Amino acid sequence: MSIVYINIFLAFIMLFIRLIYQSHLISSLLCLEGIMLSLFIIITIAILNSHFTLASITPIILLVFAACEAALGLSLLVIVSNTYGTDYVQNSNLLQC
Repeated sequence: MSIVYINIFLAFIMLFIRLIYQSHLISSLLCLEGIMLSLFIIITIAILNSHFTLASITPIILLVFAACEAALGLSLLVIVSNTYGTDYVQNSNLLQC
């Protein structure tokens, strides 16, 4: 395994661990975007190294899902901040009616 794979994998793990301890919704969304970016880089490098041309559409599909996730996350941020007046994740119980 090359040093690039190790660095990207460590970035993925660190962002995932940081996601658990976020108190603001915007910080959680930024961590999710970082996770998607590191997954995109890992998949792209793996496909380029394996010369598997049929799977070359996979990173583009991942980017489409990342864009949809970002749009839904931002709309959720606007709704939560308008409803509760803050974007603290720990103060607001989102499952409560």
